[in-house]
Amino acid sequence: QVQLVESGGGLVQAGGSLRLSCAASGRAFSPYFMGWFRQAPGKEREFVAIIWWSSGATSYADSVKGRFTASRDNAKNTVYLQMNSLKPEDTAVYYCALRRVGSLGYDSWGQGTQVTVSS
Repeated sequence: QVQLVESGGGLVQAGGSLRLSCAASGRAFSPYFMGWFRQAPGKEREFVAIIWWSSGATSYADSVKGRFTASRDNAKNTVYLQMNSLKPEDTAVYYCALRRVGSLGYDSWGQGTQVTVSS
């Protein structure tokens, strides 16, 4: 069982920055890649970013490309999402998710952290 705990959310003005963290714990942590998702009120959850654990390669949704940066600290089993130039439309609950090596989908999800961007 792997637990994912997000932190770093909050209230920020448009144009500001936040850094989200997602710390993983548990014996079965054998990550293939970690994903970041978000869900705004009344909307479906959407993909934000992905980071491959071994290489650190990343991929982003078009809506955040150039503003958000995913990174990871292998020693701490933690991934980060640096969010710059935030917009009100970035307001959502942000989730991290783990896909383990050999899995066909995401195995674990965090509880989410609220990000609110005021105009």
